[in-house]
Amino acid sequence: MSQTTFLAAIQKITAGGLTLEEALAAAGGLSPDEGRQLYQVWISFNKDHPLLFIALFNCSTLQQQLGDEAGGEESLRAALALKPDFAPACINLGSSLERRGLAKEAVEQWRDGLDKMASVTADSINYKVTLLKQISRLLSDGQALAAAEITLTQCLELAPEARDVAEQFVAARLSQCKWPMTPENGKFTRRGLVSRLHPLSVCAYTDDPLFQLAAADKYVRTMSPIEDRSTRFDRRSAPIETNRRLRIGYVSSDLRHHAVGYLMVNFFEEHDRKDFEVFAYYTGIKADDPIQTRIKASVDHWRDIRGVTDDEAAAKIAEDGIDILVDVNGHTRDARLGVFARRPAPVQVNWLGYPGTMGSSFHQYIVADDWTIPEHAEAWYSERVLRLPCYQPNDRKRIIDETVPTRADFGLPDNAFVFCCFNASHKFTRFNFDRWMDILKQSDNSVLWLLDYTPETNQRLREQAEARGVSGDRLIFAPKLPNPRHLARYPLADLFLDSVPYGAHTTASDALWMGVPVLTWSGRCFASRVCGSLLRAAGLTEMVCETPEAFVTRAIHLAGPGRGELEITRARLLANRETCTLFDVAKLSRHLERLYRQMRDEYISGALPQPRLGNLDSYFEIGVAQDHEVREMGALTDYEGFYYAQLARRHYHQPMDADGRLWNGEEHVEPIAAAKKRSRAA
Repeated sequence: MSQTTFLAAIQKITAGGLTLEEALAAAGGLSPDEGRQLYQVWISFNKDHPLLFIALFNCSTLQQQLGDEAGGEESLRAALALKPDFAPACINLGSSLERRGLAKEAVEQWRDGLDKMASVTADSINYKVTLLKQISRLLSDGQALAAAEITLTQCLELAPEARDVAEQFVAARLSQCKWPMTPENGKFTRRGLVSRLHPLSVCAYTDDPLFQLAAADKYVRTMSPIEDRSTRFDRRSAPIETNRRLRIGYVSSDLRHHAVGYLMVNFFEEHDRKDFEVFAYYTGIKADDPIQTRIKASVDHWRDIRGVTDDEAAAKIAEDGIDILVDVNGHTRDARLGVFARRPAPVQVNWLGYPGTMGSSFHQYIVADDWTIPEHAEAWYSERVLRLPCYQPNDRKRIIDETVPTRADFGLPDNAFVFCCFNASHKFTRFNFDRWMDILKQSDNSVLWLLDYTPETNQRLREQAEARGVSGDRLIFAPKLPNPRHLARYPLADLFLDSVPYGAHTTASDALWMGVPVLTWSGRCFASRVCGSLLRAAGLTEMVCETPEAFVTRAIHLAGPGRGELEITRARLLANRETCTLFDVAKLSRHLERLYRQMRDEYISGALPQPRLGNLDSYFEIGVAQDHEVREMGALTDYEGFYYAQLARRHYHQPMDADGRLWNGEEHVEPIAAAKKRSRAA
């Protein structure tokens, strides 16, 4: 039928009788290649048509769809030559340049498009916002964070309700250590920004696990609305056969040269392939590095689902008959939330990649340990908590550069006490930095060794130090190096200071593997307790502090009169490295496999847990209302009591049903979790 339509349309074009409107309608019913040919013939016969740029634009879309990137760009440039302010062509041309690796040229193209926009219409505002978002995204990816923030500010002023813009704006400020991270502006408010934070940014923003849960729930409902969740691939009622290997699928964008890839590679090598059939579903950037090569060699099936839709990915997972699907991304970059929303596996699990709860109705379990999620904290998670001896795997085959570095190689004073923190800059809050500066002020002849961020961020941190009475020269920045060389320089530090609320994860494991003691304060949320979990698994429980004040006091002691204790700790760490739980990958693998069997058995017996999501809108509003940059929520002594009082106030004005978390439905009843905790203590 399309061939007949195609030939009839071509004949009408050559006869000079096919209007642009008719060409658009005809192309819509043709295959992409036939549509491209139709447009090209129409264009050749209508060189002077006033709307020729539209035909060129549509033709370019089909050319690029067919893989003709060069031809598509040529058509877009021709369209822009006819109508320089045609924003859709400008947007697509910049995207084409980006796909070819020409990021600078893409940004220049989009900026040129902004300059040419004159009229103020609803469409022009939408196009301007799109151009600004594209520019800011590439600037952020290129670490031009200050320029990205300026662009995002312009974008927010045009579209203050845009969730993705607010997410990127706050993320840019987090990475630049700009405090406050959620500033007030004439066009947007602190509350407006906080209400649109990405769940991963919330982990870095505040140690408030109930707000993190509510923010994750809101994000899931926004990004994967129920109306978009296809049920065609739903395998919630699919049988799990017991006469074959249990099929485990891992979905991740980070099975490569990435922190998560480094953690998981040895685990895949230890995974029991006799009783488990292992599938890896890769969603990240194109990669071909040694870490990915090792992982590919260690799994039964490698599936690249980068370029497919959520429906197509879910169909593949369902076709593979996966029994347990593990989300190793959670709410991180290149995650595939929509795939899990389609429930292509009977059991779905949140593990490792995201340090918090998913807040979804379609993740039944979270894998943790007894420190990252203590029993009394289970109410802060939507999933049922299952535990390993230590939730984090590690690579016992780390490659370390054989060249032994010196302090002079990195500008470190030979006779100083070197504190270090090699966490990313987005993990630093004002409260955290205050504690570090208190430690430096009270530790003679000491320096703080940080990663080299951007020149602007480095200078900002030095200025913040000066404002707190510490010379900016006492902050020394370590240039980025290949991982083997980076690991080799760790022992130049005396003590690693953790950050809160988003603490050291892979960086802490690296430090401990290299024999560098780490000091942490374990807060409430998962991200703030990981480091404590790792230290306990390494046998260094005395390095886990219970309060921020204890953290400061302990660090000052270890840099002064307690240096002898620190040397004993370092020696014990190195002596126990081969046998401690933290680096026992085989032990973790066997325990996780037991958990998988437990999940299977619970599913077969009809005991699959149902996520708890009641009243989360109220918890969210309570969290948004707090100024987390004025009051450190992690330092509250009666955290649940604080939330309970806020819930009671809301209940007074608008009654709420019990939620099985904190709220029992009556103002005079104490929080459920607090009551359980009190009962256990008794």
